[in-house]
Amino acid sequence: MKTILTGNHAVAYAVKLSRVKVVSAYPITPQTTIVEKIAEMIAKGEMDAEFVNVESEHSALSVVYGSALAGLRSFTATSSHGLLYMYEMCWWVSNSRLPLVMAVVTRTIGPPWNIHTDHTDLMTLRDSGWIIAMAENAQEALDLTIQSFKISESLNLPFAVGLDAFVVSHTAEVVDVPDQETVDEFLPERKQAYRVDPNDVFAVGNIADNLETMRMRREMALDMEKAKGVIDEVGREFGEIFGRRYGLVEEYMVDDAEYIVVMTGAWSGDAKEAVDILRKRGIQIGLLKLRYIRPFPREVIERFDDRKILVVDRSFSMGHRGTLGIEVGNVVDCKNVVAGLCGVDVGFEDFKEMFERFVRGELGEVEWWI
Repeated sequence: MKTILTGNHAVAYAVKLSRVKVVSAYPITPQTTIVEKIAEMIAKGEMDAEFVNVESEHSALSVVYGSALAGLRSFTATSSHGLLYMYEMCWWVSNSRLPLVMAVVTRTIGPPWNIHTDHTDLMTLRDSGWIIAMAENAQEALDLTIQSFKISESLNLPFAVGLDAFVVSHTAEVVDVPDQETVDEFLPERKQAYRVDPNDVFAVGNIADNLETMRMRREMALDMEKAKGVIDEVGREFGEIFGRRYGLVEEYMVDDAEYIVVMTGAWSGDAKEAVDILRKRGIQIGLLKLRYIRPFPREVIERFDDRKILVVDRSFSMGHRGTLGIEVGNVVDCKNVVAGLCGVDVGFEDFKEMFERFVRGELGEVEWWI
């Protein structure tokens, strides 16, 4: 069924279709309408789940930590300072190898007070053991959320679905919402490698030998690499059933491109428009959209080590480069532009000018687009 949905409501419908059993959240703009919609569906009897109201984001993730450990498909959502407040629990969830899904509506971290998008909050999860995906639009927000449960439960790794504040979260567009029966075919009832059972001797989060703890970290790192194959397989299966193929990246006019732009998130749509304009002028440029930040698609990027590469970042690492600039720069030589922080609008005209300067060799190693 095709209908008009905001990105946040698309996530809410995906949670319902995924037959999530426990939802816990604390409201924070611009995430709030995700859990408001879920609470409404539960109250109307349209969704068979428990909604737990809590006093903080830390408690929100603590609740679904417990429900996931008990074997129930679980979900929460947050933004910005809410994610930072629950940051301790992010590590408890991942190091406990619990499958659950969290939507992160990306929002600037203050002060000054700001509710608009950049990617700094989501990027704080890079080293914590969460799989991290970023949606370009409402359709991807719905599709990635449904896939996220299957991927998370296949690997016992938590999954964060990112979407840009207001640009995706509150913008309404046509979304193809699948029927329940088809989603059930794709995403069967949750199966977990372990769960708490009062009749079994079981511990989680206890004190462990130092070497054993390090071995567990290594196993998690190996499984994060294994996630690349799982993501591709789940994306292929999703494409066969729903007609929309997914993978670690989206390649847009890169096959014959001399110049390649690497970026993630909603503004990739504007960048594609700029690529189209420059292509009509005979400039061989393409876009490599990173749909996943973790696992990092290193092998895909390595394929383009003979091209000229520009990374456009919506976050900065307080080192010399933007966050993605560091990640991509560890694999291939690249230029890096930091833009759109704190909700600053960057449209296709900006990208057209930025890409033209890149092609002409006028960009330094790192540039701030202000």
